[in-house]
Amino acid sequence: MKKEVSLSLKCPNCCQSLMDEQHTICDKPSIKLNVETEHERGVLRLCCIYGNCSKTTDVAIDEGEIVAMFCPHCNQELSIKENCEICGAPLVAFFIKAGGTVRICSRNGCTNHAIVFKDVSEEMSKFYYEYGF
Repeated sequence: MKKEVSLSLKCPNCCQSLMDEQHTICDKPSIKLNVETEHERGVLRLCCIYGNCSKTTDVAIDEGEIVAMFCPHCNQELSIKENCEICGAPLVAFFIKAGGTVRICSRNGCTNHAIVFKDVSEEMSKFYYEYGF
């Protein structure tokens, strides 16, 4: 049976939790982000299970549209200076509370995502300890 990993994420700027216990997706806390499309602002909630692309939003986001994502606490933009290897859109990054960083594509419909460790030995040890691999 495939093991699901439910990540607990925080803002890389203010280190506040992005987890929303009040709004669940797949029976897990969602990841709450403020978003801005070309036409409006709203809230996006992502599934915290790594690899699951389920989401809910209160704004219309067209397929292929690039959205700016912001921390709901400090309102800092979460994009980084790297682009998606698949579609070229900006990547967005979040810290994993157990160590490491999750990067996702900002283009609606692109499923590119990755976990990155800067200090591989220390961060992977924390990650493995937390998730039991």
